[in-house]
Order: sequence, then C-alpha cells, then structure tokens
Amino acid sequence: MRYELMLPYQIREAIKQSWPVILPLGVLEYHGEHLAVGMDTLAVTRILDLLENEADLVILPPFYYGASSYAVEPPEGNGSLHVGADKLFPFAQDMFRGLLRIGFRNIHFLIHHQTENFTVGMPTDLAFKFAARQAIFEFLEKERGEGWWGDAKMANYYAKQAGGEDPFNWIKGHPLMTSDIIRQFPFDHAAKGETSLMMALCPEGVEMKRLSTKKWYTRSAKDASKKLGEHGRDLVLAHLRQVLGIKKKKC
Repeated sequence: MRYELMLPYQIREAIKQSWPVILPLGVLEYHGEHLAVGMDTLAVTRILDLLENEADLVILPPFYYGASSYAVEPPEGNGSLHVGADKLFPFAQDMFRGLLRIGFRNIHFLIHHQTENFTVGMPTDLAFKFAARQAIFEFLEKERGEGWWGDAKMANYYAKQAGGEDPFNWIKGHPLMTSDIIRQFPFDHAAKGETSLMMALCPEGVEMKRLSTKKWYTRSAKDASKKLGEHGRDLVLAHLRQVLGIKKKKC
C-alpha cells in the first residue's frame, strides 16, 4: 500500500503484522542523452510496483533528492541535481525517528545509485545508514533509559541477535543489485545494463534514437534489449523477496 493513501486503521494493521515499510531512495542524475534523469530512482519504484502486487507492503513516497554528484557531467543543461550528504543526514534521521515513533519496526530503504560496492558505501546510502543507526540509538535510550544495553534483561542479546531479533535490524538498507546479481547482469551507468533495465521497467524513460556514443560510459547501450532488462528485473525481484521476507497476500 502507498503510505500516503493509508488510513490510520490500515497503518495500525501494518504495524501489528510487521509489514515491510520501504523507502525508495535515489537521485536525479544525467544518464546520457537517451535515458531519463530519474533512472536510478525509477528502477526502484518500478520494481516496487511489481512487488506490491505480490505482498503486503507499505511503500513510502520516493525520495529523489540524493547526492548525485557531478562526477559524470556538470549539471548545466544536463539535469543532475545534487544534495550533499551532510544535508541528507539530518533529514533521514528525522524521518527514521518519525517512523519508529509511529510504531514501525521493519523499515527498509532501497537504492540503486552508486551501489556497486554497497558494503563500503557512497554518500547517499552512507548518510541514510548512519541516520538509521543514530535514530535507533536515540529511540532506545529514550524508551529504555541510559544503560539499557547493560541491563540484566539484555543478557541474552547475542543469542537473540543470532536469531535475527536485534533492534538494529529495525531499519535496513539494501542495494537494488547485489554483488551476486552484478555477476549475472551488467552494472553500469547509462550503458547496456541500465538501458536494458529501463526498457523492461520504464520504457517511457528511454529514447534510443537520442543515444550518443561519444561518451565511453554509454557506448554499450547500443546493445541493450528489453529481454536482457527482464532478466535483470527477475534477478532483482528474487533478491528483494528474500531480504524483505515477502509472503503472499492472504487475499
């Protein structure tokens, strides 16, 4: 369900049933002459459109205003819109604080931009990861008091952690494509992989007649295909079903 359309009784049911609450996170960035500037975010939102038909999910309004950087091209006339990670952190921390106060404990953010080495991280995902940790620490201290972790009630913390019961799992970040997917599908910028993915997920965001191969990073886009994009789509869907613990809708 789209969060902005939910009524309070539906929100309470989502909390009770621990539905995954998902933030589509991305940027607005130049992706060659042939792809929409929202590509990184659109890949996430369109995948969630498909998952929404399979399972009970809460999908938050997408956040497009990440740290795109100007590493690919300058913004003038090209469309990249960069917001620094230092500005993203306080926003994300406030947002996560709010979601925890509402009662959600199964929160996820999903990102595609600059995630080829997600473990190390890049500015946008690092800002949201750090904000998530800070928000959880603050929430726990406010709810349980200082010294909450050292209390005798937490003696089984590590045993519970091994079983997945850990408050620091209340908010998790995921790349759209894992390293395993990247071994099976081309990870690039506006080239064969991303162009194919857009052909499958968001064809209205692709105009192949405008493709320019003057830039090295777009040259392989000429070999893109919808069929390849559908392969990438299916790999991503399988990955997300697993990490989100998706169960089929009851009705």
